[in-house]
Amino acid sequence: MKILAIAGSNSETSINKLLVSYAASLIENAEVEIVDMNDFEMPIYKHQREVESGVPQQAVDFATKIDAADLLLISLSEHNGTYSTAFKNVFDWTSRIKNRAVWNEVPMLLMATAPGGRGGLGVLEAAEKRFPLHGGNIVDTFTLPFFNDNFDKLAQKISNEEKDIELREKIKKISAIESILEK
Repeated sequence: MKILAIAGSNSETSINKLLVSYAASLIENAEVEIVDMNDFEMPIYKHQREVESGVPQQAVDFATKIDAADLLLISLSEHNGTYSTAFKNVFDWTSRIKNRAVWNEVPMLLMATAPGGRGGLGVLEAAEKRFPLHGGNIVDTFTLPFFNDNFDKLAQKISNEEKDIELREKIKKISAIESILEK
């Protein structure tokens, strides 16, 4: 199984990258690729720019990675209640590729974390509404509130036992769906 793990942040110290990396590590016998949003920096989307120059190669490359995946793990950082600018720009450009949906119906576990008590719930809600309109096949969601209290950065794992069990159950669920699809 090929897993594409996407942290919707361009921060070098992204807590969402830590979360999505941990989630990916819970899936056995999988080939995992962790996506770094910094590898997909492009000019900010503008219709006139698209008309003049077309869709940037980085957006095509991002779409190719999605198309090659069996499963998407996406952990979105929350900026003012919605996606980070880095993620939104990649999403916008990828949505402009002709004859394809951004997420291409690849099963996904959608996640978010934040230092506060809502754990990125605002961005999760925004994505749950928007992604299905762009081929998003959201199998389940997970949020980790109070990241600094609930994630052990040294051990690279969730330290809150209840939240860890919850994530493991969701990983098991999404892995089972992928196993069924393979048959």
